[in-house]
Parts: sequence; structure tokens; C-alpha cells
Amino acid sequence: MSRIHDRYGMKCLHCGYCCKNYCVVVVKDPEKGYDPDDTTGDNFLFVRGDGTPCPHLRGDRPGEYSCAVHDKPWYKLTPCFEFTQIERGDTPCRIGTAILAREKEKLVEGTVR
Repeated sequence: MSRIHDRYGMKCLHCGYCCKNYCVVVVKDPEKGYDPDDTTGDNFLFVRGDGTPCPHLRGDRPGEYSCAVHDKPWYKLTPCFEFTQIERGDTPCRIGTAILAREKEKLVEGTVR
């Protein structure tokens, strides 16, 4: 899986924030794929962005998450692919940077006690 967004170059840090907190339409069944001409919406699922993880999110720890559909040939046609920040091509995601820093602080605080 690529850690660099192909369109804008944002480095995804795999913190899981976007996959849990953004309202987005995702492909329900990856085996059926993505058909932009599908007007029925039968293979689409609305992820509410209420903290519930996208069903394609894999992993159990910020910084180590992955997506089950990122390597599919149709992924670049999806709304998830279109999400990015406007930065230089080698810039890490700002949200991911903040979340991973917070997680690191929690670990350090846990070891100090």
C-alpha cells in the first residue's frame, strides 16, 4: 500500500481519523468494485463520520491502520481518494501528525506513572 496520495502527494500517516470521522460514501462490497455509472447505489454505503470505523479499515492502532480497498484498481475513482490537504507533495497529513503525537504522549504518560 502506498503511503503517498497519488493525486496531491499528501503522506497518509494511517492514524485512522479520516476513516472514522468523515462523512463519506464508500463501496459496500469491494469484490463488486466501483461503477461510477451505477444509479441504484446498491453497492454504496454511507459512513456517517460519527467515530464508527469504515468497514474497510484494518488494524487496531493509530499509525498502523490500513484500508482493504486502497489497492483496488478502481480506488482512484472513489470519494476517499479525493480527500486530501493542499500542501507540498512530501508533506505528512496534519491531522495524522497531531493524532500520532497525542498517542505518543499517552504512551509516555503511561510509563511515567
